[in-house]
Amino acid sequence: MTPNKSKIIVLHSGGLDSTLCLLQALEQGKQVISLGIDYNQKHKIENQYAFAQCKSLNIERKVINLKWDKPFKVIPKRRSVNEIRKDISPAFLEGRNIVFLALACAESAGLNSNEVWIGVNSLDFSGYPDCRPEFIDSFREMLKFGYPNGPKIITPLINMTKPEIAQEAYRLGIRKGGTWSCYSPKISEKGIQPCNECDACVLHNYAWKEINSDIQCSDNKFTNLSFR
Repeated sequence: MTPNKSKIIVLHSGGLDSTLCLLQALEQGKQVISLGIDYNQKHKIENQYAFAQCKSLNIERKVINLKWDKPFKVIPKRRSVNEIRKDISPAFLEGRNIVFLALACAESAGLNSNEVWIGVNSLDFSGYPDCRPEFIDSFREMLKFGYPNGPKIITPLINMTKPEIAQEAYRLGIRKGGTWSCYSPKISEKGIQPCNECDACVLHNYAWKEINSDIQCSDNKFTNLSFR
């Protein structure tokens, strides 16, 4: 008799980091549930990518819808990687990962999930305080009191650089066009395109440019994503 797979939740936006988490969990034999948060973000195409990826991988996708009075944020553009690393990003949305992790942990109770995975990383993008190890450690400590015997918070990418993430993604069958990272998409005659200027695009392009694409890899997981 085949034992039941471990059921886990992956906070999954359709971007490189969270999609890599998804594939890592699948590689470990986990029963993966993709959890998205629709918080009325402008870059809604990320959720479309996540749905298409889940359809391609034949895994369950759930979305929680919520709204709050988010402050207006200026999306910085045309900054170098070194500039991005220096300080807290002007685009940092206060409380976002607190809310996301809390919702994922609450959702885990109803889904009988014992792990929540999140693709935060801090080495190349530490301008987001809620992606740093100190935040994750503090959340875990809080969870002990607010949700005794709750799910484990798993952060497999937290000590990886962006090129290291891209290299691992490549090994598992992700290619540059198979995920969505842009915070400021533009509409063109070719459809919705990344701006290639916002911090997310700059780091995304930097990651893929730096990797050794000759490493052994799986087939491309997302050659023909369906957005219907």
